[in-house]
Amino acid sequence: MKITTFNPQIITNDGDSIVKVFEALGFEKHHNPQGIGDLNVEGIRMKDANGFYLDISVPDMKLPQDVTAIRMNVDDFDEAYKLLTDHGFKNFYGDKTVDMKSSKSAIMISQSGIAVNLIQHIKN
Repeated sequence: MKITTFNPQIITNDGDSIVKVFEALGFEKHHNPQGIGDLNVEGIRMKDANGFYLDISVPDMKLPQDVTAIRMNVDDFDEAYKLLTDHGFKNFYGDKTVDMKSSKSAIMISQSGIAVNLIQHIKN
């Protein structure tokens, strides 16, 4: 398994406020897909002049608080999923994954609260 992307991610119900903070820090919106998967998530990908990325996800569900996570893209979702579950991570969605034409993902949570948004982009 190869990690292809590794950067911070914020999962929030208030994407606009988070975007404004990071725009003030020099980040710009780079990509903004809407309605991701059955969970209807807005995804905001930001990038600064140094090439650092930040992802902001705004799910269509009430969160008790913002969640700070690590976005980790891999070339083999199943292998990475097994590695994380072997280390005690649990899938936030239960047994579901977010399956799209171009990607497969799941938010994995460790017993201590570390959140990893595990993603594999599917190339045609």
